Amino acid sequence: MNRHLMLNETEQSFFQNELKAISGKVEQCLDSWLPTLQSQHGDRVLECMRYSTFAGGKRLRPALVLAASRLGRYEGEGAYWVGSAMEMIHTYSLMQDDLPSLDNDDLRRGRPTAHKQYDEATAILASDGLQTGAYELLTCERVHKDPLVRLEIIRLFARSSGAIGMVLGQMVDMQWEWDKPTNLRVDDLARMNYLKTGMNITACCEAGVVLAAAAHEPNHDLRLRMVRFGDAIGRAFQVYDDVLDVVGTAEVLGKTPGKDAKAGKTTFVSLLGLEGAQKRAVEECERALAEIQDFGPEAELLRLIARYCVTRDK
Repeated sequence: MNRHLMLNETEQSFFQNELKAISGKVEQCLDSWLPTLQSQHGDRVLECMRYSTFAGGKRLRPALVLAASRLGRYEGEGAYWVGSAMEMIHTYSLMQDDLPSLDNDDLRRGRPTAHKQYDEATAILASDGLQTGAYELLTCERVHKDPLVRLEIIRLFARSSGAIGMVLGQMVDMQWEWDKPTNLRVDDLARMNYLKTGMNITACCEAGVVLAAAAHEPNHDLRLRMVRFGDAIGRAFQVYDDVLDVVGTAEVLGKTPGKDAKAGKTTFVSLLGLEGAQKRAVEECERALAEIQDFGPEAELLRLIARYCVTRDK
């Protein structure tokens, strides 16, 4: 399975150490930013915010911000704060996606979803707190001293998460759930996944370049490359998610596998077959790698993320 893209032992060690370091730094940022419990009425929502935010996860989105910023030789701390803001947005989206009125899932990252651990009202309010808190964070000088840089990152994240991005993608997904269309094509599924997930992944790659470009001359070519790179790995990630939903287990995935098939949902596997979906994921990964083939060691983390997206087990 995608053996030519598998990480060897040295690459795997380097990659895991990088993710661990980035995750540790991001969790420090999140811990210092998120509200703490005050022993007052209302603490339940703050507790739920922290429960969901610190439930584990790959922290790939913050890693993408940092990895993309390296291409522009950026060395500031802002990438960790930008990545933390996107992690809050991502967690909010998962909390809402798990709700009974949407995907209705009981398991996320190996433990009960927010509405199961607490209740539906608390999960909704806590997810709202994370989303709004993310944009408040992005207004702070700790992200970048230049307010125009902060505004551009806010625009990127709001656009990719809003009514022409993630929200629209979620609505398309729900519409299909209700209408049960039988004529969906691969391109339809790719568009929905791009809106629901891919735009945020692309925004992370762009944001890293925006941070770096502020200290130097704007690099429009690099930004366009990161848009194409982010688009490709976002698509690869989603196709491979459909593969894992077939071949994965709850113990490894940390969420309920096989739900799409049981619900009769159209997936890349149902349209292309298991081997066809694996092939499609590899093609998208290779498209991403082609965008950064001219770079040296500064692009190594991006390369490993792209390869990991189609060789992971969860």
